[in-house]
Amino acid sequence: MKIGAITIGQAPREDVTCDVLPFLGEGVTLIQAGGLDGLTREEIEAFAPEPGDYVLISKLLDGTSVVFAEKYILPRLQSCIERLEEQGVKFIMFFCTGKFPDCFRSRIPLIFPCDLLNAVVPVLTPNSSIGVITPKTEQIDQARGKWQELVKQVKVLAASPYGDPAELTRAAEQMREEPVDLIVMDCIGYNVSMKQEMEALSKKPVVLGRTLLARIAGEIAG
Repeated sequence: MKIGAITIGQAPREDVTCDVLPFLGEGVTLIQAGGLDGLTREEIEAFAPEPGDYVLISKLLDGTSVVFAEKYILPRLQSCIERLEEQGVKFIMFFCTGKFPDCFRSRIPLIFPCDLLNAVVPVLTPNSSIGVITPKTEQIDQARGKWQELVKQVKVLAASPYGDPAELTRAAEQMREEPVDLIVMDCIGYNVSMKQEMEALSKKPVVLGRTLLARIAGEIAG
């Protein structure tokens, strides 16, 4: 079976697939495409967010991360969908936990981690209180706004999966003191090791976007 994966950055995202592939089973071929494929750093920097833009962050092939506005890559993501459809994939995973507008056209299922997290997290919190880790301070307000529509209490902290590991350590220690039922690591860049550290230091259960996506994809792949 062929399965598609779209990153909002540059493909392939081997840093993500190392945690995803084990859930997909044997006989699966993963074909990737990226919203920033083929662009230079200078071209990507022209996508810098302005006030009011929905902010995204992703990793480039050179290992660095970049922050950009969602609006600039929506047509490029549509092109990714079309290319993967032409290659015969059965469904497409999005390697991003961001919230996308309902603007994509596809003949096959598109699986967005945001939709999975939105459905699962509220039923896991008995007190409707969660902590959220998001990569950048510029994303705190948009993360809070989204989750406040789903639960009563939200504490959001910024700690990049692509930066100084000490950021995540500090966030975990701060979350330990917060009266939240669980923590959501709300970016596809957070990996299993980061989840384990967050759980160990915060003493709270943690939901990881990339492995939730992988488990659902594996269920479909059979």
